[in-house]
Amino acid sequence: MDFNVEKSEEQWKQQLSDEQYYVLRQKGTERPFTGEYNLHFEEGTYQCAACGAPLFDSDSKFDSHCGWPSFDKALSKETVVEKLDKSHGMLRTEILCTNCGGHLGHVFNDGPTETGMRYCINSVSLNFDNK
Repeated sequence: MDFNVEKSEEQWKQQLSDEQYYVLRQKGTERPFTGEYNLHFEEGTYQCAACGAPLFDSDSKFDSHCGWPSFDKALSKETVVEKLDKSHGMLRTEILCTNCGGHLGHVFNDGPTETGMRYCINSVSLNFDNK
């Protein structure tokens, strides 16, 4: 895949914290119930921590009790890209930032809202901008 923001791994390592690099660039996962935005419900926009691209609006956030920030939809279809993830012996749908390719988390079709979707996102892959 081609992304608007392309940097060397060394550049990403210099820009991101160790935990951000692990999640965003190495497709890691932060521990559940530890992320800054898990129970964060202020009004604003959640952005990619790697490139600043807007990803999710606070209106789409809900508490799924899964331990990670959850959203029922992305800002638009152009905001995130979905990719089949067969790692760890599971079949899941990985979510990447369309601007920089950063790993955000996964999406599931078990959400409680009318969209039926649950975008389960690592807090460390997000920044928050107040409205």
